[in-house]
Amino acid sequence: MHMTRIRALAVVGILAIAAIVLVVVTVTRDTQSDGSAAQKCKPGHVPVSLDLPESESEIKINVFNATNQAGLANNVAADFKNRRFQVDKIQDAEQDEPDEVAILRYGPKAIGAAHLLRAYFLDDSERQFDLQREDEFVDVVIGGRFKQLATPTEMRQSVAILGRPELPPGTCEG
Repeated sequence: MHMTRIRALAVVGILAIAAIVLVVVTVTRDTQSDGSAAQKCKPGHVPVSLDLPESESEIKINVFNATNQAGLANNVAADFKNRRFQVDKIQDAEQDEPDEVAILRYGPKAIGAAHLLRAYFLDDSERQFDLQREDEFVDVVIGGRFKQLATPTEMRQSVAILGRPELPPGTCEG
């Protein structure tokens, strides 16, 4: 063997030993005692995910018209369908016209979806979180101040401004 080959093997051997020592030290000095974030939840809190859906096609919504304008729910639902949302119910709301652009009603399984929908209303919607709700749907109640949905570019800018979803009361990240 040549001297250069011997030196190369020595360097590789020393690096391998250093890597093994580093792995052993890292594993033995690990201070994370619990395996999941759900264990950090206070009693009675519901573990939720704050992850945003990867695409609009993963979001399930119901559209309700709370205005006197006939056919508004159908028009808004068609706009959402064009953006690839899964629209289930389209109907008139059972309440008086709210002085809002929209009201978003959702439960623990739809936090990320509701956050993304907020961006379609440029963060000008009221949010109503229901801890007891068990479905993955977001109810979109169209109010009297509604004009139109944001364009995809405006929505992305709004998502960037909004940042990460916040934990609703009674929940923990898990």
